Amino acid sequence: MNFLAHAYLAHPSVPLIIGNFIGDFVKGKQIEQYEDGISEGIVMHRKIDTFTDNHPVFKQSKNRIREKYNHYSGVIIDLFYDHFLAKNWEEYSDIPLRSFTVKLYDIILEQEHIIPEKARYMLPFMVKSNWLLNYSTIEGIDRSLTGLSRRTNFKSGMEDASTDLVKHYQDLEDDFRLFFPEIIDYISQ
Repeated sequence: MNFLAHAYLAHPSVPLIIGNFIGDFVKGKQIEQYEDGISEGIVMHRKIDTFTDNHPVFKQSKNRIREKYNHYSGVIIDLFYDHFLAKNWEEYSDIPLRSFTVKLYDIILEQEHIIPEKARYMLPFMVKSNWLLNYSTIEGIDRSLTGLSRRTNFKSGMEDASTDLVKHYQDLEDDFRLFFPEIIDYISQ
């Protein structure tokens, strides 16, 4: 669910951006139905997720909230990390965040016909409310977590997770600042 980080890491390649955007929605051999650049983006998405899930700093972040959110802690930390990326965007990109998100939505909407149904359903809400820009605020993250909570099959508690973002704010931001340069370096190799 960390759409902003995936888009940032895939930029400026349009096929990689598309592949990263749909990566969570493409399962197994479904990848074979996409052109090479997009399938490379899906593979890149999976590599980013594997690197992230196995990174000790990310695990440390998850452990800060694991007791309360159990297996949803990874999804929540993904969104928290997107918050810190959005909040500190100018440290990572010369392109203003608003411009980046508008261009990103344009790229995705141009390829809407190949976007899996679940992602296509979510896309108008994402664009209209500019989720990615709003990740820069705690209120924006809270809205995203509340929306995710409504779509889970089991009680996740994600609708309350922004209180834990506030509670552990400095520690989580420190974690992000340790982690993010490492994933940038990993992807650039």
